[in-house]
Amino acid sequence: MTRWTPDPTFYASPRDAGNAPAEKLAYVAAFDRSAQRPDAIAVVDVDPESARYGTVVGWTDLPHLGDELHHFGWNACSSALCPTAPHPHVERRYLIVPGLRSSRLYVLDTKADPTRPEVVKVLQAEELGKHAGYSRPHTVHCGPDGIYVSALGGSDGRDGPGGIAILDHTSFEVRGAWEAERGPQFLAYDFWWHLTQDVMVTSEWGTPSMIEDGIVGELLLGRKYGHALHFWDLRRRRHVQTVDLGDQHQMPLELRPAHDPTKAYGFVGVVISVEDLSASIWVWHRDGDRWAATKVITIPAEPADSELLPDLLKPFGAVPPLVTDIDLSVDDRFLYVSCWGTGELKQYDVSDPFHPVETGSVRLGGIVGRVAHPAAPDERLAGGPQMVEVSRDGRRVYVTNSLYGAWDDQFYPDGVGAWQAKLDVDVSDGGFALDTRFFPHGEDFRGLRVHQTRLQGGDASSDSYCFP
Repeated sequence: MTRWTPDPTFYASPRDAGNAPAEKLAYVAAFDRSAQRPDAIAVVDVDPESARYGTVVGWTDLPHLGDELHHFGWNACSSALCPTAPHPHVERRYLIVPGLRSSRLYVLDTKADPTRPEVVKVLQAEELGKHAGYSRPHTVHCGPDGIYVSALGGSDGRDGPGGIAILDHTSFEVRGAWEAERGPQFLAYDFWWHLTQDVMVTSEWGTPSMIEDGIVGELLLGRKYGHALHFWDLRRRRHVQTVDLGDQHQMPLELRPAHDPTKAYGFVGVVISVEDLSASIWVWHRDGDRWAATKVITIPAEPADSELLPDLLKPFGAVPPLVTDIDLSVDDRFLYVSCWGTGELKQYDVSDPFHPVETGSVRLGGIVGRVAHPAAPDERLAGGPQMVEVSRDGRRVYVTNSLYGAWDDQFYPDGVGAWQAKLDVDVSDGGFALDTRFFPHGEDFRGLRVHQTRLQGGDASSDSYCFP
């Protein structure tokens, strides 16, 4: 666990990370919606020189049922090199994998055989509840002082508030809740930070009862899901400010701060506007001594024949983009936006974060389009680009197609399937194209749905940096 020198996959600055060697493996969360089989971590060969490129080369079944694996992360990353880090010599070795429905947390060791991660610890729901007061773990980020895990619900049957738990870097035991002064925050979802400025940012989705069975139309039209960002004093663990985006902008989910630690801005994607079904991207930024958020991208809904739409959308005669993930390249130049409803992945040049310029678009799947992959041109794809992961050098983008079991069933009622795709990026001028050699799908994932991808050695959404 402890090294004499820092892990070579830790990088002091985003520039160093961008010059790192290319990844050779990708770890993919795979889950069984029926909870009749164990969820798993699939390992995919992403080395173009390998004879097994684009295939599943490793598989680890988890020991329990009904987890629904979600946004997992590394135990340690480049943030361990921050000057205040008490753990500068830990290794990027363990995957911390949350079960969104079971409230379990798994620790998997990738060191002995990176293609066969080994389950070395299981934290049961009772441990997260007893020591942190939370349930429904959702997202994992490695911080300089511990492992941070967001959670949507409270313990002992309480629907909320959701918040953040801290795990120990070494023992993986639950230390406790992160928040010292919560203020008005109740709903939870993602979190990120500006480490050198002692700022935490959190977003909102809903409590377990609000999301358990998918989108509840009455709650959505009643504007009851999350619609605000929260800003915190990171060192004092104290709520500082709420920025409300307006209750028509429902579900601001994924947060992507600038990787440059001297910058104080970041992007958040909003799933849907109840006024016109559009999705949007906002920039949070400083406004004097306060925080503000500015809408910089609006993506409209697309008209569609109601007969082709799932029941939830038939009354509207349109397909909402449903922006459910975004990712920012490590050099802070390109923002990738997944429109899971329309099946579109968009690329924007955000060198000027307040004036994004669209530089690329690819379609796969989609509620109506069902666009095929060039590697399987006769296969109408369900789902759409959902979870997005960008390589450290910004040259490769990986997408998977399942969002959340209950949402999959609502928007793709005839089945969402399972697929992963890769796109190659023109880092000079922008734009990207599908890699026709890379398309693990269907039975490659043994009948499970696939959600998040993590790249060996780190990726654009795994690490944060303290040096420019």
